[in-house]
Amino acid sequence: MTTGPRNWARFARLVPSGPTLLIIGVLAGLAFPALADGARPLMAAAIFVLVLGTFLQVDGTAFRRALRRPLVWLLLPALAMLASPLAVGLAARGAGFRPELIVALVLSVCAPPSSGTAAVARMLGFDATIPLAVTLLSMALAPVTVPLIAAGFAGLALDPLALATRLVLLVGGAGALALLLRRQAAARLVQHARIIDALVLASLLLFAIATMEGVRTQIEAQPAAAFTCVGLAFACNLALQLCGALLTPGNLAARLTSGLILGNRNVGLVWSAMGAAVSPMTALFFAATQFPIYMTPRLIEMLVRRECKENASP
Repeated sequence: MTTGPRNWARFARLVPSGPTLLIIGVLAGLAFPALADGARPLMAAAIFVLVLGTFLQVDGTAFRRALRRPLVWLLLPALAMLASPLAVGLAARGAGFRPELIVALVLSVCAPPSSGTAAVARMLGFDATIPLAVTLLSMALAPVTVPLIAAGFAGLALDPLALATRLVLLVGGAGALALLLRRQAAARLVQHARIIDALVLASLLLFAIATMEGVRTQIEAQPAAAFTCVGLAFACNLALQLCGALLTPGNLAARLTSGLILGNRNVGLVWSAMGAAVSPMTALFFAATQFPIYMTPRLIEMLVRRECKENASP
């Protein structure tokens, strides 16, 4: 008769890896609109749990050490919040894209790195302290850089105070709770690290499903425009990930982590700040950006496994 731990190990082997689960979540939300509609009200809670779990998993000493690196406190935030949106906007204009597509591209890239980037990095076996630090610093810059870039490229007037309030509620609340939990139950957090990992993965999966709300309807209503947006979203995301990988010194893991930071953006923050000013094309492109965010980690996982096999071979 098999024991409980053996049964659990057997079950764990049947569960797809984290990056594969993210793809399943996106496809499930796309295939079952009712599922995405049901998950949408839980999106804010999923983001909070995601940020909280990341705070709980990152070592405080390593985090402070990361903040002292110029790559973290200067180069990557500057690339994410200033250089990337300006480069994408100028490249889109030079390529002769329609003005509405240029606006959608720039607005998506001027957003700070995705809140889930640190969790995805940890899922892939990378150091989560760097993406968390860069994300927090970029979010601090967002109330200044996002309105300026939105005004310059799209003629939109976004409220810096509203952006700052959203970010403080999200990051400040999760950070304060994480600090309290670390002080009151540090030993238990270590004991239940796998449960925290599972909660973070569940939050990512829930968020992936929720982002597909209304996307199937948009694709069915405008199939040509939808496929154009998805193609551009993948091209933009992969180009930014490649730039991050090429501009970052270090091993493959460090380079791929920087790529994730530059490629995956929290477009929901800009989306919510725009309110009724979001055009149908911009909304469609914002939705399309979710596909590469949740599908490229599987590609990165394959690259990492390939490198590990090559290093292991004599």
